[in-house]
Amino acid sequence: MITKITKFVDRNEAGQLLATKLKLYANRSDVIVLGLPRGGVPVAFEVAKALHLPLDICLVRKLGVPGHKELAMGAIASDGVRVLNYDIVSDLGISSRKIDEVAAKELRELQRRDRAYRGDRPLPNLQDRTVILVDDGIATGASIRAAIAVLRAEQPQSIIVAIPVVPSSTCEELKAEIDRVVYLMMPEPFYAIAFWYDYFPQTTDEEVRKLLSIKTIGL
Repeated sequence: MITKITKFVDRNEAGQLLATKLKLYANRSDVIVLGLPRGGVPVAFEVAKALHLPLDICLVRKLGVPGHKELAMGAIASDGVRVLNYDIVSDLGISSRKIDEVAAKELRELQRRDRAYRGDRPLPNLQDRTVILVDDGIATGASIRAAIAVLRAEQPQSIIVAIPVVPSSTCEELKAEIDRVVYLMMPEPFYAIAFWYDYFPQTTDEEVRKLLSIKTIGL
């Protein structure tokens, strides 16, 4: 039983611990693990490896506030999906034109990453499957909501969000949108995702490609 976690060593440890709360889904042919690049992929890899499940990605891009890129005013995903944090947009007086400019830039990066990570690999079939959507943490929830919107269009049997750390307010909002939320820590005050890791470097494109190339089933 996992108790009294105060910080994670790194994303790998967070994924290994998260997998212990998802044992119900191990070795099931109807379940797939999707990581949110880039930082969610090392966590998702550990989950997929421990549970002997296939691993893939769900691409979204955060829309950072101009001048404060780490603060998310929303997120975009493929197929034109856009999710906005209207409280932040309203409080900061961000115009529709500025949102469109940021979204256009991030769409180009999303398309680049899709080519870099997936290459010629086909998209996974998610219809009637249980999807475990994994990130290294959730703050505002904008990116994960964009991913959920994309996944719903694929008609999965159920969507489970699995994250190491999440604020209580965001967790409650997500519970109303999907089938299950699995987490390890719900600290208050939350601060930032990086605060809850001892080692939290930026995950590289090469690391994502490498992890996606490693077999996680039949081990």
